Amino acid sequence: MLYVIIPVFNRWAFTQACLTSLRQQTTQSFRVIVVDDGSTDGTAGALAREFPEVEMLRGTGELFWTAAVNMGIRQALAHGATHVLTLNNDVVVTPTFLEKMLLWARRQPHAVLGALELDATTRQPIYGGEQFSWLTHRSAFLLQQLPADERQGLHPVTYLPGRGLLIPADVLRTIGLFDERRLPHYLADYDYTSVARRRGFPVYMNYDAHLLTYPEESGQQQTRRQRSMRGYYQHLFSIRGGGNLRNFTYFACKNCPLLLLPLFLLIGYVRRLGGYFLPHKLA
Repeated sequence: MLYVIIPVFNRWAFTQACLTSLRQQTTQSFRVIVVDDGSTDGTAGALAREFPEVEMLRGTGELFWTAAVNMGIRQALAHGATHVLTLNNDVVVTPTFLEKMLLWARRQPHAVLGALELDATTRQPIYGGEQFSWLTHRSAFLLQQLPADERQGLHPVTYLPGRGLLIPADVLRTIGLFDERRLPHYLADYDYTSVARRRGFPVYMNYDAHLLTYPEESGQQQTRRQRSMRGYYQHLFSIRGGGNLRNFTYFACKNCPLLLLPLFLLIGYVRRLGGYFLPHKLA
């Protein structure tokens, strides 16, 4: 059985739209666990009224993304889950999303799978995975490389985001859960999928399964939208900071090849320290 894990904190309208899209899936062979980490906007009550089929777990407001996801995964595994799909609440899944994810999961039973992301407003593809270079600290984005007629099926990538990530239970039993102690919010998903790939589990972007996302709603975009010295400090040091130096250092030391690590850290520090005040495309 597939279990969908959705960590939430407030923003009920997004959660409602996400859960409604799951109700409209062409396959209903799955269950949903929502981990509500201390929402104050009535999420818990609305969830119980409108989606009684959803199992809800409660946090205190101090879980953040990684620990909330891990709480849901532990519950799913206790229920006998064969696969877990982590899903952010600010996404909408197209009707065949789970059908296409499970189809490829049967064909690649040991693979970790992500999904092609479309802008929820324009329906244009915005993220289709990347091949990352530890030497240059740059990514080759698949959407810029693949002709339109090849944007289907599975394509190998270096790592995947957690906002629509399918993980076989065998992977979870082999390498454990997400690193909530060292990566409480950002980079835990990239770290986990990087570790899985190095441990021999293929990591693919599934171009047949589509997520609708709201790029401007991400925490990193909101921090950068109104740049300030306070925002700069939060960018570099807060748990929700997209440029958190401590998280980046740990991710680099854990995943970068040792010989390339000094240069990789140097480039990464420069980009994080100097990129906050640059236009997003230049940072």
